[in-house]
Amino acid sequence: MPHQQRPFESSFTMRDGPLMIKDIIQCNWQESQFAFISACHTTVGDKKSPDELIHLAAAMQFSGFCSVIGSMWSFDDEVAQEVVSSFYDNRIDDSGRLDCTRAAMPLHKAVKKLRRSEIPLEQQIVFVHIGV
Repeated sequence: MPHQQRPFESSFTMRDGPLMIKDIIQCNWQESQFAFISACHTTVGDKKSPDELIHLAAAMQFSGFCSVIGSMWSFDDEVAQEVVSSFYDNRIDDSGRLDCTRAAMPLHKAVKKLRRSEIPLEQQIVFVHIGV
């Protein structure tokens, strides 16, 4: 949930309470490379100053994740499931490992796969990649 007045208090709503940006940034992530945040509005800033607010996906980058996928607005659960499934099917390289530097192409392929269906355009383009 974005917090416009105190951006470091923006948070992910978790089952056991909020996970705040300030907590994520203060964690000592060891070799953190990739995060796929399949929650709504994770790349949204403040309407009054969109370039100055720290959004949830950016917080993941600030805390050490090299590559992050987030969403720009609300989406259907079925769409998220299809995108995430297709993304991970295409994300594994020839060695059988996940490579954070190649996250953009699997996302592109997952979105391209949606275009063959009856899913509305705004649901097809909801996810964005930031980072390497």
